[in-house]
Amino acid sequence: MMAMATPPESTKNSLSYRLAVHARTRWPRVASLDVRYRGQFAYADAHLADGTIQPLIRLRYGGSARHWGFGLYLASSGKYEDQVLPSGLPFGSPEEALDCACGLYLGDPV
Repeated sequence: MMAMATPPESTKNSLSYRLAVHARTRWPRVASLDVRYRGQFAYADAHLADGTIQPLIRLRYGGSARHWGFGLYLASSGKYEDQVLPSGLPFGSPEEALDCACGLYLGDPV
């Protein structure tokens, strides 16, 4: 059985920073972003100004800090499910994944 790649600490730090900057720039309703790690996965939750915490995405590390697999949080099941990004690919940049989830849960920013 092959061991799953886990992101190195430098990649974790870079990912958290990239997502926070992107959320601050593109999604004004997101007061802060919480990114946590478990094995090969990174999970991002949005903390909204009204105090709501909205689970958004699960990213799967595959050995590249540039391209991640994408899972979307589904409120109907309370679970994350692998998705295809609007680009048609099952992987992409963390920012693409964040935009996809925020667009779904928060609507287009004004």
